[in-house]
Amino acid sequence: MTNVKNIISTSVAVIATGAMFACVAPFASADSAQTSAMVSSRSFPKASSVKKNLFAESTSTSVDENSKWGGIETLDVPQTESQAEKEAAAAAAAQKAADEAAAAQSAAAAAASRSEQRASIPQVDLGKMTGTGAELASFSLKFQGYPYVAGGNTPAGWDCSGFVQYVFSQFGISLPRTSGAQATVGTPVASLADAKPGDILANGTHAAIYIGNGQVMNAMNPVQGTAISNVSVFGGAGYSIRRVM
Repeated sequence: MTNVKNIISTSVAVIATGAMFACVAPFASADSAQTSAMVSSRSFPKASSVKKNLFAESTSTSVDENSKWGGIETLDVPQTESQAEKEAAAAAAAQKAADEAAAAQSAAAAAASRSEQRASIPQVDLGKMTGTGAELASFSLKFQGYPYVAGGNTPAGWDCSGFVQYVFSQFGISLPRTSGAQATVGTPVASLADAKPGDILANGTHAAIYIGNGQVMNAMNPVQGTAISNVSVFGGAGYSIRRVM
């Protein structure tokens, strides 16, 4: 009987001891797992630093000018125009056409005016006149229609005094360049009634070659060019009549 009690007591003690170890093991295991988790979570470096000036970094990219992009850098992309640009271009073209038409009309009117003016002026028959002055006057008529160019003194273009200077130079006579100076050369002629072809009519603003019958050959202006006109071309202003040949 005593032996049975001892066996039962021993068994109970063993079971109790086993139960105690069974309860302790899970706690140990949990603590070990927690410790392991804590260690492993701290094994990674902290990622708490923030990059500064992200905008500057995003715009600081540079490209080698010799970089190749598969030919896209040489593409000829057609340029398109907005409606406003098209309308502006059309308006500019219309204005240009209108200006050209107006210029052509003005030139035609000027040509017609010159023709009418020449027709209204009685022509002088220099062939009946003799003397060097008549020859010079006849020679000057060859330049009708030549252009007027301020400051010029050649057939390519001349002003009033440049024309007179050129014509006289062809007869071996050197004249001053300005009309005012030409009004003082040679010998004075008393009046237009005494003037002869080849005389110079000049004042401070204009110079011309007298061809007879109250008419002169002169370079008038850029519109009328070189042409015959009446002595009224002086606009009523006084002028000198000078004879140099």
